Amino acid sequence: MTDADNLFLSLVFGAIGMGYFVYGKKNARLIPLLAGMGLCGFPYFISSGLAMILVGGGLTLAPWFLRQDS
Repeated sequence: MTDADNLFLSLVFGAIGMGYFVYGKKNARLIPLLAGMGLCGFPYFISSGLAMILVGGGLTLAPWFLRQDS
């Protein structure tokens, strides 16, 4: 993957992470808050496109599978 692809993936996952973070903070939900922090931070440490898609997809889906029904 090119640098432009990595930049685009970082932007997409960072935007999703920001949404999760704001939702988790506003509603006092720990799992979306942590997933949002992870989505905003992991692109700094992963440069492979495939690994970025896998980790980002996993963090994006984690709140759906680990949700706390109240």
